[in-house]
Amino acid sequence: LRRFLENFEIGRPLGKGKFGNVYLARERQSMFILALKVLFKKQLEKAGVEHQLRREVEIQSHLRHPNILRLYGYFHDASRVYLILEFAPKGQLYSELQRCGRFSEDRSATYIMELADALSYCHSKNVIHRDIKPENLLLGANGELKIADFGWSVHAPSARRSTLCGTLDYLPPEMIEGKPHDQNVDLWSLGVLCYEFLIGQPPFEAKTHEETYRRISRVRHFAGAKDLVANLLKHNPLHRLPIQGVLTHPWVVENSTKKPTTLNQESSSQ
Repeated sequence: LRRFLENFEIGRPLGKGKFGNVYLARERQSMFILALKVLFKKQLEKAGVEHQLRREVEIQSHLRHPNILRLYGYFHDASRVYLILEFAPKGQLYSELQRCGRFSEDRSATYIMELADALSYCHSKNVIHRDIKPENLLLGANGELKIADFGWSVHAPSARRSTLCGTLDYLPPEMIEGKPHDQNVDLWSLGVLCYEFLIGQPPFEAKTHEETYRRISRVRHFAGAKDLVANLLKHNPLHRLPIQGVLTHPWVVENSTKKPTTLNQESSSQ
């Protein structure tokens, strides 16, 4: 392992997680810049998530999409697991949203398009993300969105963040109610994010359902976006706008500065 680690020059820390840290690194031979995520086995075992880490690594190492962070490989020693990840130079979308307060319609629609495109690809591979939120989204060198976290830096889905000062945040009703769920959970999160991009805060930090619905109606200033959000935030998962409907939604098509990569293959195969 020491030999393996010697292949990398380790630089500044990029972030701290519950189970370890992420560092900027460079592969000595190729001078290729990447991110090295170091996780402590003891902490993973204590939280009972080693099996989940294995599954997540398995999943992410096989995904190839411009809006999904690449996992190039991994290795481990007695006490740590090292993940070799794509480096996203523009950092967390979360920080960017805090800096800007909220995003323009163009920028919001572009992010939603990139996200829907990546999720469409995931769903075609039977992968459900289940934890789409600004903290798990990074920005590449050209400002393109990258889904970064496929679950290893957070707890198993059942335990995740179901209360944040008693808020529902990004979790869809079926997960909060402990019902079986499928890829439609990601559609709910997409609706919450679209709202948050435009308004600057998630719709479900409100104390009451009335207040929540009042908040959702705030999107009315963005007529096309309101239709999209309302069609994604349906309590019944089967009534949510499907991912292809997001990619072809008039507000997304009109405002997004980028085109989806998955649409052509999808429509021709249906």
